[in-house]
Parts: sequence; structure tokens; C-alpha cells
Amino acid sequence: MLPWLNADDDTEDFPDLDNALTDPNGLLAAGGSLSPERLLKAYRAGIFPWFEDDQPILWWSPDPRMVLRPAEIHLSKSLQKVLKKAEFNCTYDRDFSAVIQACAQRSDEEGTWITGSMKKAYQALHAIGYAHSIEVWKNNQLVGGLYGVAIGQFYFGESMFSRCSNASKVGFAFLMENLQEWQYQYVDCQLQSNHLETLGAYEISRNDFSTLLDKYCPRKVSIDAWVCDK
Repeated sequence: MLPWLNADDDTEDFPDLDNALTDPNGLLAAGGSLSPERLLKAYRAGIFPWFEDDQPILWWSPDPRMVLRPAEIHLSKSLQKVLKKAEFNCTYDRDFSAVIQACAQRSDEEGTWITGSMKKAYQALHAIGYAHSIEVWKNNQLVGGLYGVAIGQFYFGESMFSRCSNASKVGFAFLMENLQEWQYQYVDCQLQSNHLETLGAYEISRNDFSTLLDKYCPRKVSIDAWVCDK
């Protein structure tokens, strides 16, 4: 039986990752809340929420896990040409709400997973300095972006969107450039993606992922904003 978390006790520990199901891959627990405390506890343990409107909160820790080292991003020749043209302007944390709303609209088209409660939860994380967005602009219009959660030297990617060709790739390249500068070690890409593989992402075991979290993601999470200038 799938363990059920107490919605009134965010200090409750998650089940051991070895108890996660293999089918569906990584399903670990249900219930609980989407409070900042619970979400930060989850990410620090290698767990993330993923569910639809008609489901309870579901918590996942898949095996294998896809990761990317910012310093090892692979930029195709075509993307390098796009970047040199400088047709796009990138910012971060300028309009988190617009980015997550655009990602939610994309999820509606492909099968909703960024529910209303998820949007509120990550906006709350953004307000206390943990969830961050990248915005991609063209002719002063928001044409792409992505958001995720930053803890220690890890950036946990959540979702991205693109309204014109190459916009999300440009935003991702901008994020990787800045993460290198800020000495982030890994980006969690969660699940296998052919698109992310072309950018240099690769799969590792859940045990190896946990080892990386122990090294680069602090056990005690403090509420601090991203320290870098926009």
C-alpha cells in the first residue's frame, strides 16, 4: 500500500527511497501538503511532487535520475549561431508569475500537471527566495522561460515553455552560464528527455543522485534569497 503523508505535519519524514515503486517508476508516497517546508524537505531528499487536478498530491523519486552539470552543457552549432545573433534578451526572476503561468498553459495542452495548488506553492517558494525563473524576451515580449528550485549547489528544474523557435534553449543556455558563474554543481532534470540529452544531460542511479545531494545540497535549509544580481 502506498504510504500516506499527514497534511498537518510537515516535519514528518518521507518514506525511505528504496520503498519507491518500480511501476510507475519512482512513486513513493501520497498526501501531505505543498508547504514550503514540505517542498524543501522533499527536494533535499531527492523527491518531487507530480500529480493532476483529480489526484491527491503524489511524491516521486525515479530511478534512474537525469542530471546535467552546468559546466558540461553542450551547445549545438545552430544554437551557438542563435546566441551570437543576440535576438533574445534573458533575465531572471523578473516575472516569475508569468513564467509559471505560461508553463501551466503548456501543461494544460499536454495533460495538466501544474495545477492551481502547484502554482501557489511555487510562488510561495519564490517569495522566500528558493524558486527562480528565467525569462526570455524578444521585442519586449515574453517568448520563453523556465523555472525551478535552487538549494545549495543544486538547481532542480521544473518546467519550461517556448512561444517561438529556440526561445527555451536560449533561456536554458543563459541559466547554465549563470549557474557556472555561481558555482552550482548540478541541475536535476528529473526524467529522461531526448531534448535534454542533446544538451549534455545524462542518467545516474537514484543512489548516486542521493550521494550528490549529500555532498552539494545542505541538510538544513535556510530561507535565503538568490544572492546574485539580476
